[in-house]
Amino acid sequence: MICTINMLNKSDKIKGQGVASASEEAINLIKNGFGKEYKIFENEKVYANITHIHSINLGFFLKIRNLKKHGKVVGSVHFLPETLENSIYLPKFFKRLFYIYVLKMYKNMDYLVTVNPCFVQKLKEYGVDESKISYVPNFVDEKRFFSLDFKTKKALREKYKIRKDSFTVLCVGQLQKRKGIFDFLEIAKKLNDFEFVWAGGFSFGAISDGYVEIKKMVKNPPKNVHFLGIINREYMNEVYNIADVMFLPSFEELFPMALLEAMSCGVPILVRDIKVYEDILFNFYLKGNNVIDFVNILNRLAKDRDFYSKARDMSVSGHKFYSSEHVLKMWQDFYKKIIAS
Repeated sequence: MICTINMLNKSDKIKGQGVASASEEAINLIKNGFGKEYKIFENEKVYANITHIHSINLGFFLKIRNLKKHGKVVGSVHFLPETLENSIYLPKFFKRLFYIYVLKMYKNMDYLVTVNPCFVQKLKEYGVDESKISYVPNFVDEKRFFSLDFKTKKALREKYKIRKDSFTVLCVGQLQKRKGIFDFLEIAKKLNDFEFVWAGGFSFGAISDGYVEIKKMVKNPPKNVHFLGIINREYMNEVYNIADVMFLPSFEELFPMALLEAMSCGVPILVRDIKVYEDILFNFYLKGNNVIDFVNILNRLAKDRDFYSKARDMSVSGHKFYSSEHVLKMWQDFYKKIIAS
């Protein structure tokens, strides 16, 4: 019997945020990697054996009850209420209402699949039955994100108006306080012979945390800092290839697609030492705790070839760990479990 799966996803309505990238990669992997025993639909008005909801749109929420009459309903968990706390600003009443809505949507699903292993315990604490929860990590397609040759990288630096021979530090993410934007700018001032590039913008507009303050700084950055704004994903491989290091100074993170994309391009990873990375990045990254740490590590990466080479090897190992073959097998096992139930 052929199993039908309908993927429901509208996360691409908000540009420049990781949930959209993660959902797109997962759906493409499943559509291209599953065998003939599955028929995959995407955003079709059909009743399927399995309906997999990838985003929390109200329209999808209202369909859950009816969809469950015809098959099993799966929900992807990319975030929890507390992980949104420092990303967007909402009045207390609307925030509480939104958080209740998110959890109700998750609890209405037959099964949940989370991209972050630490969410399993947190979902249990919210009252979700552990037998309903599975973990399948994010991944990126190496056909879309890969290292380019030296000559092309030089040409891309010219395209993006980056000094060709300067050590270039890249951050990819939304412009929010929690992303460490203020530390990023302070470090850039201390390392004024380096180039600093930020790709990303205010994906949630004026409700982005720190919007007014950050907007002023973006308008008048240090001379060695370049704000590229939100870049279409088709051009992001170019952006990673202008970088010598991917630096993400976030104070809070989930499972950043930007780090997986940078690793796929062979770019070393430097992040703040926060607990979430221990279970997803293992020993594939460099870490620091404050501005002084980051300045010292970046200086060493720029001047110590052996240290840089080891950091790059760590990043390449990280990409191999999150290979398409490994993650595809996890998706196949996940759906087989549902079918068997």
